[in-house]
Amino acid sequence: MKKIKNIIFDYGNVIFEIDFKRTQDALLHLGITNSTEFFAHKSHHNLFNDFETAAITPAQFRAGIREAAENSKLTDEEIDAAWNSLLIGVPPGIHEVLLKVKQKYRTFLLSNNNETHYNYIVDYLKREFDMPDNSSLFEKAYYSQHMFLRKPNVEIFEQVISENKLDPAETLFIDDSPQHIEGAKLAGLNTLLMTKHPKDLEQVLIDHHIL
Repeated sequence: MKKIKNIIFDYGNVIFEIDFKRTQDALLHLGITNSTEFFAHKSHHNLFNDFETAAITPAQFRAGIREAAENSKLTDEEIDAAWNSLLIGVPPGIHEVLLKVKQKYRTFLLSNNNETHYNYIVDYLKREFDMPDNSSLFEKAYYSQHMFLRKPNVEIFEQVISENKLDPAETLFIDDSPQHIEGAKLAGLNTLLMTKHPKDLEQVLIDHHIL
């Protein structure tokens, strides 16, 4: 393996803490009785894939939730609150860790995201950290809904590699989802599966001789 010069970070549960069970419980409360199969870490209903690739609008996503819940009276606010409930936040000190990494490597963000979560996260960063977005933490931030692609499709990794003229053999991808790790491997990237809490990111990077 060549010396690592570039690092591509996932966002959820690598940098920003999320809790899938919160949204599963919230969707169950809305009336989706099979919420643990409908929305899960490793697999979920195609509604979520479509939303994360901007194949559908937020209004169409909400309509899909109403259909799954068999409740046409659910309000936009109720659905958005349930959907955003998995978003917890960035542990203290993690942004500083990312800036430290950025001094040593070319760094990128690659996140499966969607319009509703993205808007929530941008508002959260402004409110909690006085940051307009994530752009200062990386050379470039990529979001699935802007690329019309999502992980683990190999094409999304190849686009990041191509646009930034990266050598895959010199590039490390860090993600908490095993299926995304497999997609990155198909693109020739070195990979690291994040199994710790985001608060432990700095120690994980130290343990793997990245910092």
